[in-house]
Amino acid sequence: MAATPVWSVDPRTGNPREQVAVEATGEEVDRAVRAAHAVRGSLADRTTRAAFLRTAAELLTEAGEHVIEAADAETALGPARLTGELARTAAQLRAFAEVVDEGAYLDIHIDHADATRTPPWPDLRRYKIPLGVVAVYAASNFPLAFSVPGGDTASALAAGCPVVVKAHPDHPATSELCASILRRAAARSGLPEDVVTLVHGFEAGIALVRHPLVAAAGFTGSVRGGRALFDAAAARPAPIPFHGELGSLNPVVVTEDAAAERGEEIGAGLAGSMTMGAGQFCTKPGFVLVPEGEGGDRLLKALTEAVSDTEAGVLLDHRMRDAFLAGVTERAELPGVEAPVTPGAGGEHTVAAGFLTVPARTLAAEGPHDALLEECFGPVTVVARYASEDEITAVLTRLPGNLTATLHIATEEAGGGAADLLAALIPLAGRVLVNGWPTGVAVAPAQHHGGPYPATTSTSTSVGATAIERWLRPVSYQTTPDALLPPELRDTNPLGLPRRVNGTPA
Repeated sequence: MAATPVWSVDPRTGNPREQVAVEATGEEVDRAVRAAHAVRGSLADRTTRAAFLRTAAELLTEAGEHVIEAADAETALGPARLTGELARTAAQLRAFAEVVDEGAYLDIHIDHADATRTPPWPDLRRYKIPLGVVAVYAASNFPLAFSVPGGDTASALAAGCPVVVKAHPDHPATSELCASILRRAAARSGLPEDVVTLVHGFEAGIALVRHPLVAAAGFTGSVRGGRALFDAAAARPAPIPFHGELGSLNPVVVTEDAAAERGEEIGAGLAGSMTMGAGQFCTKPGFVLVPEGEGGDRLLKALTEAVSDTEAGVLLDHRMRDAFLAGVTERAELPGVEAPVTPGAGGEHTVAAGFLTVPARTLAAEGPHDALLEECFGPVTVVARYASEDEITAVLTRLPGNLTATLHIATEEAGGGAADLLAALIPLAGRVLVNGWPTGVAVAPAQHHGGPYPATTSTSTSVGATAIERWLRPVSYQTTPDALLPPELRDTNPLGLPRRVNGTPA
């Protein structure tokens, strides 16, 4: 049977650019996973891992011009956006190197034997160890930061786990280039290149999550694709953790006082956020509750003007363009839905931004308008006009899980009803914002990029220092002689790691 070619395609024209690779067979996936598993011990040394991550950041930055050129040719995201994404990706690698150096992620606890307790305590020592080979599924909309050299890969390597990446078909050439950079960084750091391996193809992705030597998986993509892989991971004879980011509506609530105070400013800000990157950010505000009345009208007027001035954009591929056009058409044809700015085709290969409006009371109960409460990937948002806070509450109770939820309040509105609205948003999302916009996810220790299903399939974050926790498991040693303990758990603390001894930081 002939190998299936993998083509790099120009989304600006829909034309193939070059054949990059061929889709991996089941046997090739098996070889890739076994090769990664065979070298997992090489990542045991923390100093070497940290050096590898820093070298990867350095080489990625040095090759920046070529990486950005390749990514732009395959995604049409533009050099400015990709330059920022490259800097973010390098920063993530360096940040995880710092996490490895500091060592707190090991979560070391030592409890000495204590016969006075009831029941008595034996000597117990606990820390975290890497799970093993991690499968990473690259994202379409972030060819760097959430793909081959992105946060899932960086955090897994930081944990001491080798990685097999399933490239996204929208940017295979960029994936090959980035994988070669990571493998070169490994070799320069004294590690086997197979600590990072790349495979292509849909069937390869299924084979990867089912492979018995794959210990965990990270995914960013659609609900349909992610759920299929999640189910496959759970159906294995030995199920594995599957950390999937699947989809998010990212609701926004604008209070009546906020609309009255700065409706024009909020409308312009919403336009900028929902059209950023042609509406292809996972944190795009896709559903907004706006009050009826003068303040809300001024907000919509500003939103209309700003969205109307937005140039047509290219989506990541023509399949996504077709899905966007079908999705906005379906929603716009629902009874009571209006389109102050009609989203749709901007040209043969582009899409035009727009937004839809609907009375909030229409969404308070299950019905044909439920499509408005589902993510539509691309530059569109739904504005639901409410007449009372009861309508806000009724709609919020029907929303699925999200990555973010945003509340816009007036300057003097903190407390009271605003506190109640904020409390209503917290169960819906992993990150709750006040008077801001969710697009833009800072790589910071306190960041949480995750949320209730379908936003993610676990309670973990894929951004920030604690993303490393996804690829670790705890193990306790009981009454173990010092000579048999790993250095991290010995009384002398030869590695100088942060830890708690008998409940006290030491």
